[in-house]
Amino acid sequence: MSAGFTPEELQIRDAFARFSDQEIAPRAAALDEAHAFPRELFARLGELGFFGMRYPESDGGSGASLAGFCLALEEIARGSMSLAGCAAMQSLMGTKFLHMLGNPDILERLFKPALRGDKVGAICMTEPNAGSDLDSIATTARKVESGYALNGQKMWVTSAPVADFFTVFAKAGEERKLSIFLVERDSKGLAVGRSIEKMGVWALPTSELAFNDCFVPDTHRLSKTEGDGEGHLRKLLAEIRIVTGAMALGTARAALAAAVAYSAERKQFGKPINRFQAIQMKLAEMATDLEAATHLVYHAASLKDEGAPHHKQAAMAKLFASEAAAHICDQAARVYASYGYAMEYPVQRYLRDIRFTLIGGGTSEILKLIIAKEVCS
Repeated sequence: MSAGFTPEELQIRDAFARFSDQEIAPRAAALDEAHAFPRELFARLGELGFFGMRYPESDGGSGASLAGFCLALEEIARGSMSLAGCAAMQSLMGTKFLHMLGNPDILERLFKPALRGDKVGAICMTEPNAGSDLDSIATTARKVESGYALNGQKMWVTSAPVADFFTVFAKAGEERKLSIFLVERDSKGLAVGRSIEKMGVWALPTSELAFNDCFVPDTHRLSKTEGDGEGHLRKLLAEIRIVTGAMALGTARAALAAAVAYSAERKQFGKPINRFQAIQMKLAEMATDLEAATHLVYHAASLKDEGAPHHKQAAMAKLFASEAAAHICDQAARVYASYGYAMEYPVQRYLRDIRFTLIGGGTSEILKLIIAKEVCS
C-alpha cells in the first residue's frame, strides 16, 4: 500500500524495511529465546532517529507525521514485536509527558538523551486492581515538604527492569484525582519487583513496581495542577491505539509472508500445498483482512495528521487490526500444520506475540464500547 503517502513517508518505510530485513529479523529468534532487552538494536533505533520521529526538530526530533511513524514501526514489528514494543514505549508513552509537561532540566537531562536511546523511559498506569478502569487506581501521592510521597503498586510496566525513569499516574490532592509524576530509578522508596513471565514478546521486559513513601520533588510533578492527569492521558490515547494497530500489521505481514512461502515449498500428494483450494482460501482471507486493516490504520493516522476528528477511527483501527492480525497469525500456523507448533519456525512466535496488541491500547471489549458510544451519540 503506497497510495496517499508522501515521498518522505515512503522513504521512511523503505529505510526501516531494510533495517528490519538486515538487522532485526535475522536476530529476532535469538533475542526472543534469550528473554533479554534488545539493547543493541534499541541503541541502533536511537541512532536512526526513530525515538524522536514524533517530536519537533527544535527539541531534538524530526517532526515526522504519524503515518510515517506508523510505517516505520510496522516494519520494526515485522522483524520483532518485542523490539517494536520497546520502541513504541520509548517513542510515545515513555517520553510524551516529559515533552508536554517537563521543565527545562527534565527536557535536557532525561528527554533529549531518551530520544538518542541513551536513557530508557516507561509509563506506570496499570495496577493489580486497575486496568481499563482509571478510577480504580489506588496509588497515592501525599503532599510533603518540597514534594510528594508516593505509595502503591504498579503492574505490567513495560521496560521497567531497564528503565531510567518512570512516568507515574497517582491520585493526589483532597479530591484524589489522577496526577502525573516523574520518578527516577534511583529514587528512595522505589522498588522494581519481579519480572512477569509472559507467553509472548519475551524480549520485552515487563515487571511490577512498588512505591513505599517514594519521595518525588515538586519539580517532578509533571501535572501543572493536581488532578489533570486523566485529561492529558486522553489526548494521547487515540495515537496509542493507532500505533498499536500498526504493530499488529507488521506481525501479520510477517505471518502471511511466512505462510505463503511455506505453502509453496511444502508438498503433499505430489504437489505444493498452495495448489489446494483449502490453503488458497486461507491465504486469500488472510491477505484480504490484512489489506482492510492496513487501510483502517492509515486512514486513522491521516486524520490525526490532518487535525481532523479521529478518536472513533483510532478505536476502529486498533480493534480491527489487532483482531485481524491475531486471526492471520492463527491461520498461518494452521497452514504450517504440525510445524506451526514447532519452535524452529517463526510462526509460533508470531502467534504468541500478536496477543500483545489485543491488550495494549485498550481491550477489544472496551474499544467496542467506545465505538458504540460514538455511533449512538
